[in-house]
Amino acid sequence: MRRFVVLAAVGVVAGCANPVPARREQLTQWIGRPELALVQAMGVPTRTYATGGLKFLSYVDQRVEIVPGSPFYGDPFWYGYSGGFPPTVVNLACDTTFTIGGGIVRSFTLRGNACG
Repeated sequence: MRRFVVLAAVGVVAGCANPVPARREQLTQWIGRPELALVQAMGVPTRTYATGGLKFLSYVDQRVEIVPGSPFYGDPFWYGYSGGFPPTVVNLACDTTFTIGGGIVRSFTLRGNACG
């Protein structure tokens, strides 16, 4: 029963954070634009890495959400009152990495469970 409640809670949180196509559409506007414009709009990246004539700018967004617990579970007639479920902490993160070539944004990738 506990697994069901935890999985349902995580499913609700994940279901609320799933507009990945909208996020991709928003980020697609940066392809072909100057790196300077990207940094001016999004701020200083969390990480950068350069190799093979390309530069990678990584922006990491993280947040924690708490799924409320329940005070008790079980049928008091058959099982008696049992302890409830504690709140569940869900760590959400999205790493957006832009590939820069010749000072121009060439592409981007999204990685994580909160990229919507």
